[in-house]
Amino acid sequence: MNQPRMPYVYLSVALDLPLPRCFDYRAPAGAAGVGERVIVPFGRQTLSGIVLAAGDVPPDFPNLKDIADAPADLPALPADVLALCRFCADYYAAPLGMVLAAALPAALRQPRPWSGDGTNWRWQAANADALLARLSPRAKKQRQLAELLRTPQSREAVRDVAGDALRWLADWQAAGEVVAVAPDRAGGAPRQAALPALNAAQAAAVAAVDAADGFAAFLLYGVTGSGKTEVYLRTIAQRLARDEQVLVLVPEINLTPQLEARFRARFPDEAIVSLHSGLADGERTRNWLQAARGEARIVLGTRLAVFTPLPRLGLIVVDEEHDGSYRQQEGVRYSARDLAVWRARDRKLPVLLGSATPSIETWKNASEGRYARLDLPLRAVAGAVAPTLEVLPTGRIALQDGIHPLALERLRATLARGGQALVFINRRGYAPVLACNECGWVSNCRRCEARLVLHLGDRRLRCHHCGFECAIPAECPDCGNADLKPLGQGTQRIEDALAARFPDTPPLRIDRDNTRRKGSLEAMLAQVHDGEIRLLVGTQMLAKGHDFANLQLVVVLNADAGLFSVDFRAEERLFAQLLQVAGRAGRAGQPGQVLIQTRYPEHPFYAALLAGDYAAFADAQLAARRELMLPPCAAWLMVRAEAKRIDTALAFLNALRGALAGQDVQAMSPIAATMSRKAGWERAQLLVTAPTRGPVVAAAAHLAGLLAAKPPKGVRWVIDVDPQDV
Repeated sequence: MNQPRMPYVYLSVALDLPLPRCFDYRAPAGAAGVGERVIVPFGRQTLSGIVLAAGDVPPDFPNLKDIADAPADLPALPADVLALCRFCADYYAAPLGMVLAAALPAALRQPRPWSGDGTNWRWQAANADALLARLSPRAKKQRQLAELLRTPQSREAVRDVAGDALRWLADWQAAGEVVAVAPDRAGGAPRQAALPALNAAQAAAVAAVDAADGFAAFLLYGVTGSGKTEVYLRTIAQRLARDEQVLVLVPEINLTPQLEARFRARFPDEAIVSLHSGLADGERTRNWLQAARGEARIVLGTRLAVFTPLPRLGLIVVDEEHDGSYRQQEGVRYSARDLAVWRARDRKLPVLLGSATPSIETWKNASEGRYARLDLPLRAVAGAVAPTLEVLPTGRIALQDGIHPLALERLRATLARGGQALVFINRRGYAPVLACNECGWVSNCRRCEARLVLHLGDRRLRCHHCGFECAIPAECPDCGNADLKPLGQGTQRIEDALAARFPDTPPLRIDRDNTRRKGSLEAMLAQVHDGEIRLLVGTQMLAKGHDFANLQLVVVLNADAGLFSVDFRAEERLFAQLLQVAGRAGRAGQPGQVLIQTRYPEHPFYAALLAGDYAAFADAQLAARRELMLPPCAAWLMVRAEAKRIDTALAFLNALRGALAGQDVQAMSPIAATMSRKAGWERAQLLVTAPTRGPVVAAAAHLAGLLAAKPPKGVRWVIDVDPQDV
């Protein structure tokens, strides 16, 4: 007796491979559908992929393989997320399988089922102040954990503080000092305390977003301290009242915890999740699944969160929309801000882009009416005024450890009256370079065209580009001179200089070197907010999003670095950075003052900065770019190549230039990159331009197809549409 044939379905699967195609597999009928995850054999490997098509007609392909598993550990990716990924792949000339993989948490990209979807329990101090009061001042790690527990924290976050942190947590929980908190599933209108009063501009902005019917893009253009976050919170509350979900994008991981704390305080009855690379894989996956199932109604995340499935999405907010962190610079290169706008248009819902210094791209869209501009011209706190800006010329002044004497006087006066001060220098380490005064040797990286930065505390020289490091030499490698000197200043050197000058007010340094451990930044910021720390040294980590009520003085060092860059966006970025860091001062009614050290006080840039009129600056930048046909008034594509020899990279790019003959674009002659050598590879680039985006996107797809069909040997390449670094 013949056995009945088992019915099969034939699947087209996108895999995380640098190939612009899908792969066909056979599966039992009903095993998996479009948008679902499958685990499949691929050569000698086993890979995870996403099903993009399913049918009962077998493809014309011999020896079709069966899938290995259909784990059903994630909801099927909905049509709108698949459409977003397809657009990203098409526009940025990236393989769709790689885009889909990037859209998923790491645990759901592995070739095995994920079984960690338990209840996402968190722990929080019942009374953080009481817990801190009984802890010894010398128990620094315990105090750091107690500070962290002011807001609910996952087991992974607790474990990252110290090896004994989970034991401390268990002891505190047994004593009733810490309580376990389950994720809230409450719906309906959020429970609210008394809300701050809105000024007229804020109220108008909230009303405009609420009245939006279908797709609408808004630029919330407000001076620093104008209450943009309050506008976000009010518009989010309106969407929650309609039982919709909200996606809030922030540029940096370090901004997520403080924003999450503010959101939890405003919406205590809501399930709020964060999505960023700083989370442990399990926590991030559970948060992602809560969003995908519609359980979490507020999602806060960095750029990868733009792909998160949200079945009832009603609003997208992009905070600090100008920030370069929204641009992915490795793997699949994309702009999360631009994808957020596309997703809002596709889903027919409003998107709110906020900034005190909008990108010129967004400014152009607002100027031409594609985005509605909502202005917040005044600071939100009654009586608060914008800080005064003053330029300190350094050309003929004897600086003291890199600091102007007048800046030291103002620092002393500010600290004497109980205020807080920030010394801002966007350069980590002790000094940018170590040098020999006898023969002129400097600490160059042997793998890059860059200097090795002196990190005196660790007794190491480090390259901030490729990661190479070595011990500090005892003598000059060239001439044997033992008297090597650090040149220039970094955050560590400024910290030491200020500690020597202000022994009664020890400075706190905040940069990426001393905030690597999870929770360390939050603990430092808590000290600042509590007034324990009144003198800060920091990098751009402190330039945006932070609200220091007692910060009265900001001193900016090394501001000239962006004035003479070959990158046409350098002045835009410098203006944004300086205006953002200046905005940290004088936010709560205290008078604020900003001192900017420069060797070029007569430069037109500083006149525009002191005027404080970003709109005039942005208009001038836009007019100049229109005249010179620079983005966003033209479309650019950059093909970047790396090889062991520069002539190999240039020959490869010249061949690609020839392949663009007949395309409606202009391909420039290939040139060496600004940093012509990195990590031992010689680097070059090919610029392709057109008046509009269509021809550039077509050229990118053409090149990607050629390279996939015949991959080059000995050359690494990247196609970068809308490049942000030139």
